[in-house]
Amino acid sequence: MWRMRVPRYAAFAALLIAVLIRDPIAAQSPLTSRVHASGLTAPVAFVQDPTTAAVQFVVEQGGRIRVVQDGVLLPADFLDLRGAISAGGERGLLGLALAPDYAASGRFYVNFTNPAGHTVVARFRRATGTTADPASRLDLRWPSGQRFISQPYANHNAGNLAFGPDGYLYIGLGDGGSADDPENRAQNPAELLGKMLRIDVNVPDADPTGYVVPPSNPFVSGGPAGVLREIWSFGLRNPWRYSFDAPSRGGTGALIIGDVGQGEWEEIDYEPAGRGGRNYGWRDREGTHSHLTSPPPVYNASNLTDPIHEYSHAVGQSITGGLVYRGARLPATYRGRYFFADYVQGRIFSIALTIDPATGGATASARADHTAELGGGAVVGSVSSFGLDADGELYFVSYTNGTIVQITSAIAAPPTPTKVRIIR
Repeated sequence: MWRMRVPRYAAFAALLIAVLIRDPIAAQSPLTSRVHASGLTAPVAFVQDPTTAAVQFVVEQGGRIRVVQDGVLLPADFLDLRGAISAGGERGLLGLALAPDYAASGRFYVNFTNPAGHTVVARFRRATGTTADPASRLDLRWPSGQRFISQPYANHNAGNLAFGPDGYLYIGLGDGGSADDPENRAQNPAELLGKMLRIDVNVPDADPTGYVVPPSNPFVSGGPAGVLREIWSFGLRNPWRYSFDAPSRGGTGALIIGDVGQGEWEEIDYEPAGRGGRNYGWRDREGTHSHLTSPPPVYNASNLTDPIHEYSHAVGQSITGGLVYRGARLPATYRGRYFFADYVQGRIFSIALTIDPATGGATASARADHTAELGGGAVVGSVSSFGLDADGELYFVSYTNGTIVQITSAIAAPPTPTKVRIIR
């Protein structure tokens, strides 16, 4: 049998073309990074101020919400809660969400563990552009009648808060901690732990509870016996970070959850807009894999929802959920990709999302590891969160380095075209 000889350069070109067709990310210029702000201590969240593009808020686990203005960390805090929390390990000041009408109302919400280690979601108001009013605090009151959610163990407190495109506040709660969810809380319909909650906080200041349950929540008029109406979905282990693919930027409105695994698998769950009532399977399953040889009682066990992506502990050991990129600074093939990280390994990845127009569901593919091009471990560190600026550009929060870092392109963005005035 004979083979036609091909010049080396031609063979290489053919190989390169094949690679680029198979993986369009490889065809783009590499990403790079730029430190936006530094000098932080254990930062866990980065939130854009919608009233001014120059200002962002950074949550520090120890209890302070710091202000970054034009890339400079201001000495005065937006809010100091160090005297109201317990911090350390997985406890502390963990999340911040500004109300959709923040520009007018000044309302915002924080998630923290109180001195006894229980979860508090509290409402505050802005005092000035860069300061909050501590006296405006209202701790939301839960079905137990308490203004906190009891945490039986010190870990798996989750901590994120996010407003959906529907205007409701979503609160992701871990399973209460320990290992293997020993009391099966994530599947217990009478427990808030191990769930995603959805509540309507657009109530008067005088409302003693601080929220009402949206009538469209999936268990308002049905579901398993004793189910709490605040529950949006079941079966989460520790949804440390989740986000919405914002329709305002051309996204689908989907809720995308990074759920931290236990001993073997990390997972990403994708929920099309408005599809509450799902069960993501913990503790019966870890990712797509059976977890216990003697499965616990499981709500709706015949219809569990699998993650769209998982990775084994050979790759990383603690997922940090991220964001779908819809900005303009990165090459076009990055738009619509979901960026996320692994906290333990200090790695940043992205995956492509293919949306089924009939179901709204997504499939994930083409995972890319961007760690090296973003500067490696010295720059990335342990990533605790992601955030967007006013233009929809992407940042990550380096917990260990105390920095906010922008993900940008190695090639400068094209200049904005000059408007030409035509005289007729």
